[in-house]
Amino acid sequence: MEIGIGAYVVLSAVLFTLGALGVMLRRNAIIVFMSVELMLNAANLAFVAFARQFNDVNGHLFVFFVITVAAAEVGIGLALIVAIFRTKKSINIDSMNQLKG
Repeated sequence: MEIGIGAYVVLSAVLFTLGALGVMLRRNAIIVFMSVELMLNAANLAFVAFARQFNDVNGHLFVFFVITVAAAEVGIGLALIVAIFRTKKSINIDSMNQLKG
């Protein structure tokens, strides 16, 4: 029994929706970064599903580049969070509007 592409697309849509809700509703910077990563992985799942459906390598190649960019984003994002936490003693996004100058 083989799972159809529709199941992968539905799972990808659910994961992307959960990530988008996490970005919009949460105020913790780490949770927001995790939600962005969830959205990127949902898009990767859809790319891989369509690449496998159409026997095309370009989808897999695009996923490789997205994962590379996501890893760099996590490294830089966590460094920024640590730097902000050292100065503000909080990683609440609402308190970051005072980062002027």
